[in-house]
Amino acid sequence: MLSILIPTFNHNITRLVADLYHQASGTSIDFEIIVMEDGSTLHTDENKVVDELEFCRHIVLKENIGRSAVRNKLAEEANQDYLLFMDCDAEVCSTDYISRYLPLCKEECVVIGGTAYDPKENDLRYSLRLAYGRQREARTATQRNAQGTYHNFATFNFLISKALFLQVGFDESIRGYGHEDTLFGHQLHELGCQFIQLENPLIHKGLDDNTTFLRKTEEGAMNLFLLYKTGRYPFLVDESRLLSTFTRVYKTGLTRLLATLFVVCKPYLQYKLSEPSPSLRLYDLYKLLLLCEASRTK
Repeated sequence: MLSILIPTFNHNITRLVADLYHQASGTSIDFEIIVMEDGSTLHTDENKVVDELEFCRHIVLKENIGRSAVRNKLAEEANQDYLLFMDCDAEVCSTDYISRYLPLCKEECVVIGGTAYDPKENDLRYSLRLAYGRQREARTATQRNAQGTYHNFATFNFLISKALFLQVGFDESIRGYGHEDTLFGHQLHELGCQFIQLENPLIHKGLDDNTTFLRKTEEGAMNLFLLYKTGRYPFLVDESRLLSTFTRVYKTGLTRLLATLFVVCKPYLQYKLSEPSPSLRLYDLYKLLLLCEASRTK
């Protein structure tokens, strides 16, 4: 019935798999857990213990194929009809995580479980990631429904039928960090599938420090701009508030000036965004300026 699929890169997933295995074994369903190392160079020896568990597999890819391709490959490897995807840096925070999903195994729907953050985590090295996660991602199912049923789709924690997944798949042309989930969610919406917001979060444990998160922000902004520039995804303007704002600014002819100012202000903005209580409005401005910079150079 259920394939639990975990793409991983340089992460120890033994505790996560142990928790999931314990819960799944307590149900009456057929299940499997597949961990796929996407070119990992760390923790592969520790993660080998997954192979010792019944119905579990640990697959090692020698080269990194990317976030989209590894998820597509996991779906192809799966033997069960329903796929439960999660990120490797997740932590189970409820004793009925698996069983909450089971009644929602339906052919034409996607179930989004949500994301939570450890309330005890307050390391200042992660201040921006924590602020963004707690204020923008850690939403209840009711809040997520109010935001729009598919606009907040993320790969962190979701259930889908294998048949439905294989109709769409992730766009493997998107390399690096950002927006493969945006396109995947939109394609599912275009197919008319139902998005169900479930109160069933996992805790996001693998936090990026402020410098890393800002680098990934830059990579994500560049990916978004390049997707927009292809002209193949006109819906992105409607579905991305950032891109919608950028297009309005672009029409004013101010992007070149803003990009020039950004070169001067960027170190200061990065400093402010690394403070103990960073402003997410400033973070939004930072992303907008990244798009202005991308429009000048690409």
